[in-house]
Amino acid sequence: MTAAVTATGLGKRYRRRWALSGCTFSIPAGRVAGLVGPNGAGKTTLLHLAVGLLQPSAGTIEVLGGIPGSGPAQLARVGFMAQDSPTYPTWSVADHLRFGAAANKRWDARFAADRVARLGLDPAQRARKLSGGQQAQLALTLALAKRPELLLLDEPVARLDPLARREFLQELAAAAAAQGLSVMLSSHLVADLEHVCDYLVVLASGRVQLDGPVADLLASHYLIASQRPDPAALPAGSQLIHETGEGQQATQLVRVPGPVPEGGWSASPASLEDLVLAYMARAAGRGPAQEVTRCSG
Repeated sequence: MTAAVTATGLGKRYRRRWALSGCTFSIPAGRVAGLVGPNGAGKTTLLHLAVGLLQPSAGTIEVLGGIPGSGPAQLARVGFMAQDSPTYPTWSVADHLRFGAAANKRWDARFAADRVARLGLDPAQRARKLSGGQQAQLALTLALAKRPELLLLDEPVARLDPLARREFLQELAAAAAAQGLSVMLSSHLVADLEHVCDYLVVLASGRVQLDGPVADLLASHYLIASQRPDPAALPAGSQLIHETGEGQQATQLVRVPGPVPEGGWSASPASLEDLVLAYMARAAGRGPAQEVTRCSG
């Protein structure tokens, strides 16, 4: 099956500054992928490359096996929702749906009308009179009614209150499952993605720090506390990702290829937030473990 998004050595430079550099990853089709990283990590740049709004300065990126933005057929396969839930303030809800129908050959008018009705949006209401959550839902309706194969969303819930964020993500997950969509969703709010995404890409300092299926990543990372572990006691191929604390009471996030053996420590499964924060901190050079330490058994 063709991957949803594949990048190989991808880089983007703005004058002398590289916003992205050496990014390589492949998101399988049918996944809901979370693109996670701090502000300024390059998430928006990566999504703009994926939709064809920008061109790479180095490397390549493919979307659904094609070149992003390469023509009407390719554009029709991809839905994009930019930051701040883009809607036109003076347009009514109905105006947005009419525009969607005129701009997209595969527009599903019945789906759009039914979704607007189910959400309780007044077709005559102007977008500027809608709440932030309602504007986000209207923008999501436009993206979904296009009937894309891949949906790209750039920080769609960043400005929403907790209830509106939850409702938006629940609607997104339900739509992705019903339509068999591939989704790539950027955010710096890890907790919001934990129950939605089944694939993870951690982006920090303009580079991919970690990627893979969420279940596999969680199964291979542990928090080791209590006494400092002897690296020789860990399974061969283990990686010390990040360390907090000092002395004999340090806590370490370790990536191991198998179960953690018993020793002078206690090991517990890492959470998704533990993973993301550790890899981001390592990329920023924070803490005593700035480089990956490869342990041998």
